[in-house]
Amino acid sequence: MMAYLDENGNLTNEPPDPSKRKEVNLEDIQIGVARHEDREPEDAVRRGVVIFFNDSKGYGFIGDSESQQNVFVHVNNLSEAIKEKDKVTFEVEKSPRGLTAVKVKKVG
Repeated sequence: MMAYLDENGNLTNEPPDPSKRKEVNLEDIQIGVARHEDREPEDAVRRGVVIFFNDSKGYGFIGDSESQQNVFVHVNNLSEAIKEKDKVTFEVEKSPRGLTAVKVKKVG
């Protein structure tokens, strides 16, 4: 049995189509993971606007100004009370349900 790689790098039983062949420079191939110092550091403190907050339930969402993502926020992660349309700074943590805003502070 012969195994071939298709144009997307997937294993297949059929020979590849020569018309879909791509030239690759050997210098462009990276083997392994990029070193830590090669990565750009992410800014830990983000800025955003409170797009929804329910005081009675104690949660809401912040619209991240840079990534345009909606980030969940819980009342336990606030340093002071917030309301809709407040400008805030915050940090994010990964939770089982997605990103959560922590260390949320109002911006003057």
